[in-house]
Amino acid sequence: MTVSTKTEGAQRTLSFSEVGTAERGKRPDEVVIAISPAFGSLFSQTIVDIPHAEVIRQLLAGIEEQEVSARIIRVQHSADLALMSHTAAKLSGSGIGIGILARGTSMIHQRDLPRLSSLELFPQCPLLTLETYRSIGSNAAQYAKGESPEPVPTLNDQMARPRWQAKAALLHLKETELVRKGAKTVEVTPVFSDVAV
Repeated sequence: MTVSTKTEGAQRTLSFSEVGTAERGKRPDEVVIAISPAFGSLFSQTIVDIPHAEVIRQLLAGIEEQEVSARIIRVQHSADLALMSHTAAKLSGSGIGIGILARGTSMIHQRDLPRLSSLELFPQCPLLTLETYRSIGSNAAQYAKGESPEPVPTLNDQMARPRWQAKAALLHLKETELVRKGAKTVEVTPVFSDVAV
């Protein structure tokens, strides 16, 4: 599946190639990012039209800036953010994982926390920016190094929920249609390319 993003004079594409069944990492300096079933497949952008290609670029950049490695997995058996994030953390060599839904909602999780707890939760996806995603990657990497970063600052808008609730519900329904009960979590590799248009 290829996700496209138009930029001036070029179209940026993102595709995910499947590596195989996701295994627990052995590197103590890695963060695992779990993407949902519809991320970069059925949908190509978040609820506020931020391209998934750019979201992944920023998450990876934030991790790499901290000199920590990253892997990406696709959770196919659920679209539950807490489950996805916890799965990422359990498969991460460092015990730190990030989960992200197609609409943009994100969470940083730690392996030894209860599934419904997390290190940081970013529930108001309409307010998340590319800078926020980069900071999420950076903070996750800092946790992986055993540091205690300041929580990522986020905007808060009491009207965001009523304004975006209908669209979020529709996106969630579409996403859950792709859930395959019993399907294994797979490791994927992002492939970015810019094609002249």
